[in-house]
Amino acid sequence: MKKYFLDILEAIERIETYFDGCQDFLQYEGNMMLKDATERNLEIIGEAMNRILQLDPLTKISDGRKIVNTRNKLIHGYDSVDNAEVYVIVKKYLPVLKSEVKDFLR
Repeated sequence: MKKYFLDILEAIERIETYFDGCQDFLQYEGNMMLKDATERNLEIIGEAMNRILQLDPLTKISDGRKIVNTRNKLIHGYDSVDNAEVYVIVKKYLPVLKSEVKDFLR
């Protein structure tokens, strides 16, 4: 299970690197490569979380099921991805997830 938490942490750190220099939503929305890279790493986070929850459904990660659902939406509903929703996830929810993952890995 530790491997999956490490995968999540790595994907979060990649997204953080991609967002270096991205000042606002309009900059994000106008950068196709940033959007693609961000969505791909959110998919990785969601798949790793899915595997964690399969191994231990009681894992204490906030919004674990929502993370998996976001992954499913990105993959299966690719034509209806809301850029604003992805941006909010990155800015508001990934820092919380990163903290929880780091706590688990300690």
